[in-house]
Amino acid sequence: MSSEAHLELGPSSLTDALYESIRKRIVNGEIPQGEKLTEVRLATEYNVARPTAKAALERLTGVGLLRRTAHKTAVVPVLDEAEIRDLFFSRITIEKAAVSALAATGEVPADAARAQVAIEYAARDRLFENQVDADISFHTALVAAVGSRRLSRMHELIIGEVHLSMGQYKAHRKVDPSTVASEHAAVLEAIAAGDPAAAADHLAHHLEQAEARLLSTLPQTRS
Repeated sequence: MSSEAHLELGPSSLTDALYESIRKRIVNGEIPQGEKLTEVRLATEYNVARPTAKAALERLTGVGLLRRTAHKTAVVPVLDEAEIRDLFFSRITIEKAAVSALAATGEVPADAARAQVAIEYAARDRLFENQVDADISFHTALVAAVGSRRLSRMHELIIGEVHLSMGQYKAHRKVDPSTVASEHAAVLEAIAAGDPAAAADHLAHHLEQAEARLLSTLPQTRS
């Protein structure tokens, strides 16, 4: 087993720290797609009580990083082409609505602006893991800034799978990171300019490019 399983979980709550450790292992591919995770396994690996392991598993399942049906073991999902296309259809629909609403006010969310700075630093330094984390923060901040609890909830239902696909397929490594940073900047500029149509168009273009890169990494099954 990985040495990460025996790390010190730190001063935050045990469940939060356990969740974060497992989340990173799933996203980075250390716990691969299709692998099963049980309360007993996590309790043993991390030397925690089973209720703590159960709480972490439930949280990971809630954000889409694990799946399980009734009375079944939690499994890291395998996202095939159809699921990825559906994921991006949902994502584009939600995020276009968000940036259009933000552009109507002309105010760039502070959290999105901070995430953009982090993306640009990560692009400069070629820190791909940091780039992925900042990218997720950027898009989450855009949706959260709308102030719609239901829109945010819909986004939360898919963002775990988005993070999973970015981390495990590493499609973002197929493009110059400065290109991704520029695509994000274009979205913020359109919001600041108060142009909902341009903001939606830039957002859709960015996500369509991301989808194409991700699909290109999948095993080719067509004849």
